[in-house]
Amino acid sequence: MSIDDLWLLDRLETNVLVSYIGQDCNEIPEFLGREYGYIAKRLDLSFNLLRSLEGLETFSGLEELILDNNLLGNDLRLPRLPHLHTLMLNKNQISELESLLDHLVDTVPSLEYLSLLGNTACPNELVCKDKDEGDYQRYRYFVLHKLSNLRFLDSRKVSRSERDEAILRGAFMKVVKPTDTKVSAGGASVSPRVHYTPLPSGSRDLTNHRGVLGKCRYVYYGKHSEGNRFIRDDQL
Repeated sequence: MSIDDLWLLDRLETNVLVSYIGQDCNEIPEFLGREYGYIAKRLDLSFNLLRSLEGLETFSGLEELILDNNLLGNDLRLPRLPHLHTLMLNKNQISELESLLDHLVDTVPSLEYLSLLGNTACPNELVCKDKDEGDYQRYRYFVLHKLSNLRFLDSRKVSRSERDEAILRGAFMKVVKPTDTKVSAGGASVSPRVHYTPLPSGSRDLTNHRGVLGKCRYVYYGKHSEGNRFIRDDQL
């Protein structure tokens, strides 16, 4: 792909936008970084087939990065972008929220605007039919707990009350994924079968059974026991 195939290159003194949209590329073209990496402030790579962000390190001065409608998953890795304040990751394949947030804390410390709509990691009721507004709100608290500098999350501005709640309880809003279960022919989930027996290993062979006879005595050493008051004379 030649430089002439760029959909848009807006050269402004203070805001250089490089837009490479809908080109079906599965990696960031090398020429983009070589020609524009040192001047780009905004980079739009929407509607491609990106699975990794290799090559993004040449755009060290980025302030805005738009990666909507790609194939980015849980192995997404950003280079350190100290000036990035806006990151759009809508409609990708991200399902692990906490690992992503921890990565963003390390790589984009100035982040203020983040959008994850359309990913499994974002339990939005418009995308996930089994989620409701309560699920989404807990997600917001957890994200704000991790990224306390956010001013805007998804399609909604961060409110003061949300920020206060995130400080108090955000750490406890983590969504824990259930353990894997098998599905029976009728569609019901079946827990993994556990083979349990109370017998010791030496007694499990039915062809080599040995009976055990013993006597036991229960002694109660309670300091304030008054149990004897209920024993009748004919039971002694």
